[in-house]
Amino acid sequence: MKVAVLTGGGDCPGLNAVIRSAVRKGVQEYGFDFVGLRDGWLGALQDIVVPLDISSVRGILPRGGTILGSSRTNPFKHEDGVRRIKDTLAKHQVDALIVIGGEDTLGVATELSAQGVGLVGVPKTIDNDVSGTDYTFGFDTAVGIATEAIDRLHTTAESHMRTLVVEVMGRHSGWIALHAGVAGGANVILIPERPFDIDQVCAWVENRFRTNYAPIVVAAEGAVPKEGQMVLKDQSLDEFGHVRLSGIGEWLAQEIEERTGKDARTTVLGHIQRGGTPSAFDRWLATRFGLHAVDALKDGDFGTMTALRGTRIVRVPLTETRTTTKVVDPSLYDEFEVFFG
Repeated sequence: MKVAVLTGGGDCPGLNAVIRSAVRKGVQEYGFDFVGLRDGWLGALQDIVVPLDISSVRGILPRGGTILGSSRTNPFKHEDGVRRIKDTLAKHQVDALIVIGGEDTLGVATELSAQGVGLVGVPKTIDNDVSGTDYTFGFDTAVGIATEAIDRLHTTAESHMRTLVVEVMGRHSGWIALHAGVAGGANVILIPERPFDIDQVCAWVENRFRTNYAPIVVAAEGAVPKEGQMVLKDQSLDEFGHVRLSGIGEWLAQEIEERTGKDARTTVLGHIQRGGTPSAFDRWLATRFGLHAVDALKDGDFGTMTALRGTRIVRVPLTETRTTTKVVDPSLYDEFEVFFG
């Protein structure tokens, strides 16, 4: 069997670990041949194919990013996209695909699977919002980076007795904000699933100052005030129709400063969260996903996705991942409100 591998969407710590484990097991145990599609679905559209073998994946386990490159290309937004992908696969005699990506990349995979393309999905996103799996690789690394940043910001906040707002990633789900906020001892955590009351936020901030400590506010980029809409720097869209978020942190700092009379500053972690070397857990999970993806190909179990359930790796239909975005349960968020203010 000849297998093509692609990585789509935003880069994410652990992508190289998946590529490495899939190629190692596929070649050594099943005698598969591998190629890589450069820059996600763009490579499939434009016939940009590179060889993949055991020598080409040596030493990549601890590396962040992806040796195959990535993009947010949506083939259904390009003329004859499906036909062009099928032509690329046929030209290189590819029998099946391993598609590593988040909700958008796997959404394309689901549609292509329905149109007869043999493939297996591997879920990745630092947001941890893909349905069907307990965790996605990349999330643990992002939480660790955000937590370290919050730890460091505490000392600056208290040195100057000012509010520091930390904006983290999370378009529709607040997993990073909640995990990193709790781990870093934030005084306010704002997530997309729970529209916030800016008056309550300011009350928590002022209460923190009354105890002679400086507050840390952690906000997911998709957090919104009750009376407003999502705060955006611009209205431009990517090929999947998503707005380019960022701006809630700056808005919060301005409102907090005006309402409390205390200095407030914003730190936007941005791409720092998804760059650099993956954590031990993400290397472990990504490696297991790659191994099990190859097993699914060997079994001809196309149209499925590897998933973590408890400590087991299972296969779930790709169609099941398209129903909902995995969001933070309100009861989980409520557990930590005792630390607010």
